[in-house]
Amino acid sequence: MTPTDAKRPLQLNDNGQLRHFLSLDGLPRALLTEILDTADSFLEVGARAVKKVPLLRGKTVCNVFFENSTRTRTTFELAAKRLSADVITLNVSTSSTSKGETLTDTLRNLEAMAADMFVVRHADSGAAHFIAEHVCPEVAVINGGDGRHAHPTQGMLDMLTIRRHKGDFEKLSVAIVGDILHSRVARSNMLALKTLGCPDIRVIGPKTLLPVGLKQYGVSVHNDMDEGLRGVDVVIMLRLQRERMQGGLLPSESEFYRLYGLTTQRMTLTKPDAIVMHPGPINRGVEIESAVADGPHSVILNQVTYGIAIRMAVLSMAMSGQTAQRQLEQEYAAEEQN
Repeated sequence: MTPTDAKRPLQLNDNGQLRHFLSLDGLPRALLTEILDTADSFLEVGARAVKKVPLLRGKTVCNVFFENSTRTRTTFELAAKRLSADVITLNVSTSSTSKGETLTDTLRNLEAMAADMFVVRHADSGAAHFIAEHVCPEVAVINGGDGRHAHPTQGMLDMLTIRRHKGDFEKLSVAIVGDILHSRVARSNMLALKTLGCPDIRVIGPKTLLPVGLKQYGVSVHNDMDEGLRGVDVVIMLRLQRERMQGGLLPSESEFYRLYGLTTQRMTLTKPDAIVMHPGPINRGVEIESAVADGPHSVILNQVTYGIAIRMAVLSMAMSGQTAQRQLEQEYAAEEQN
């Protein structure tokens, strides 16, 4: 589990603009900030009576989900439609690959549909990189989550949530809690927080759910929940991923909740204005108490709203010759003139 910038050229074009969006590894702070700024602009679109802009009119976005995810799939669909793109969603997990078709065969068939962009979610780490390396040059690839490796749009929507609620990253203490070992969200968040200048990133969990090499991400590691939470500004809870575990990692869910569940009592250890986040789906009574998930510190539903804006930003930037932010400003100026 070692950060690397080896794949950075694959994600950027010759001008340093987004070509694919596969991982946050090696992406510069300026680009992450541009994604956040562009998403801020798109939040205004979501508040309109007509929630559409014509930035991707005439383009086709193909959501290719080899692994199920209602929340991610739905927000990518909404994001593409709000950009005026045509959208095709394929649940490949129940079709071609289950009949023996290889990933390369599936890719060639998708290219024959003349899509301009693939949003790919896959259970195997590196699948999105593989597709980006083999896809035809005019197609952009967005990683919607691959195995334990990366979930870059989730990482960026979490960053947008933090920035809108807490401001400057350089003054924050952030705790990421739970099943770090199996979490692609945790990896993306650690990379993003470090790149954006967060000085205090804490990872909290039992030793059996913490991978080796964590300190290379610039984080401090805590096995004691109370110690790790003390004085933090942001708490990011993670889902306990039982489906990825192979026996013996945990004695029981109730024991995990006793030691690492985020309760009302434990929230008293954080700063009074701390926020609570969760990528979903929430396991109430396993990683978080309902009173916390639904309470005043929670911004979990805000994350969903911000997720649409982030995905609009990434889709438009990856398919655009100029920055999406500039295009959006031009569109607003044209509307005012009319």
